Amino acid sequence: MTRQKNLRFFLAGIGLLLATSLQATDWITVERGPLVEQLRLDGVIEAVQQSTVSAQTSGAVVELPFDVDDVVDAGVLIARLDDSEQRARFNQAGADQAEAESGLDDARRQFERIESLHERGVATQAEFDNARNALVSARARLSRAEAAVAEATEQLEYTRINAPYSGIVTARHVEMGEAVAPGTPLLSGFSLEELRVVVSIPQQFAELARRERRAEVSLDDGRVLPTGRMTFFPYADPATHTFRLRMELEEPDGTLFPGMLVRVGVPVSERSALLIPESALFRRGELRAVYVLDAKEQPRLRQVRIGSRVDGHLEVLAGLEEGERIAADPRRVFAQAAGGRDS
Repeated sequence: MTRQKNLRFFLAGIGLLLATSLQATDWITVERGPLVEQLRLDGVIEAVQQSTVSAQTSGAVVELPFDVDDVVDAGVLIARLDDSEQRARFNQAGADQAEAESGLDDARRQFERIESLHERGVATQAEFDNARNALVSARARLSRAEAAVAEATEQLEYTRINAPYSGIVTARHVEMGEAVAPGTPLLSGFSLEELRVVVSIPQQFAELARRERRAEVSLDDGRVLPTGRMTFFPYADPATHTFRLRMELEEPDGTLFPGMLVRVGVPVSERSALLIPESALFRRGELRAVYVLDAKEQPRLRQVRIGSRVDGHLEVLAGLEEGERIAADPRRVFAQAAGGRDS
């Protein structure tokens, strides 16, 4: 008699426990939805602005303020060449221009005098023509002198090399005192303000990726990086037979650097699948299961077989049917059940 009474109390406790679980747990209906399968590839971050600054005039290197790994601001002096030869040419060109300007003034006054005499019939036509030709020649000499000054000024400015953008120096190709000629590489660097991701797509998936124009870039910690314009290279690498895809990163946040590896997910197919939230899956060792409400509105632990994972959802290959209700938080149901057994 006592055993039957204890059994009634136990069953009543289990019923109360299950009723409490139902009230405290959210239940969701299993539905089908589109599942986009992605091809996972390794991408590389690279700088949009990366270049090698070269000399545009000749001279010996007399100043190199920055070394490899130094950060430089746009417009800052990064190299200076000896400007003795360029300055001498600049001074000579300036003197030639001053002489040409003086000659033009003389030719203009002479022409005006001859023109006045010609109008009164005192000067001959030949004298007038000679004065006019002298004025035209003086103007041409001044134009050549001004062009020479502009060229000399440009060559003098070339002795001071400034950073074309803010960035990091990655290589220094010359040393102090080294003589350089036009075209000699001086410094290399890149900017962190604009970054992009480059990935190689296998040939069999290239056409679909180019048509869909969708890709997800993520880091190892799960962060998804927002991307902008996508560029597909119109040719394949002859060695690997892959097509390159380039995506601009919209928000470089200072934690990304050229050369880093990222994960790139490229959609390759789409199909209908039975999907559940990843949080609804109960894991214990090798067990993968969900709590399902049975016909009597009681939670039952049921093993399931899981397929692909995408956007926080899991594909259920076996163990569930569309329309069934499962616990949104299986850990709560398990904890309450475990507490009931202990009591």
